[in-house]
Amino acid sequence: MYKKIMVPLDGSELAECVLPHVESIAKGCGVPKVIFVRVVEPSFLPIAANVAGGATLTEEEAAAMRKRQDEHNKAEAKKYLGDIIKRSKDSGVTLKAEVIMGKPADSIAEYAEKNGVDLIMIATHGRSGVSRWVFGSVADRVMRSACVPVLMVRAPGCIPGI
Repeated sequence: MYKKIMVPLDGSELAECVLPHVESIAKGCGVPKVIFVRVVEPSFLPIAANVAGGATLTEEEAAAMRKRQDEHNKAEAKKYLGDIIKRSKDSGVTLKAEVIMGKPADSIAEYAEKNGVDLIMIATHGRSGVSRWVFGSVADRVMRSACVPVLMVRAPGCIPGI
């Protein structure tokens, strides 16, 4: 049924609680490909940012600093996903790592649509009420914006009704 599963990860232990579920479903359903995705948000540095000594940056300096920071963040994300793949058990499934720049929920949904993903598996904090309103929920926004099935895995320590 599923040929390509996408697994968005943000680098946290909580996000990684989805991994045993991914392994079980991939193995049980004979899924040939799993794509681990990390979304890196573009750096923000205002042109008139103050730096050491109270100096301000020119537009070119700010752009260069943003570019360096983005490249650093992408390299860190790529290394993280590589480590996830190394830790994954060899089950005959092709594993791929993909780093995407953009807003997390939108980028995940767009990637799934453009790349023929059949299922998105994502962990969720399981927040509700005020904390969900304050912090938002990438998993919830992915579920509402993706055109493919989304399987959400609740993090360990979930308290019913909260």
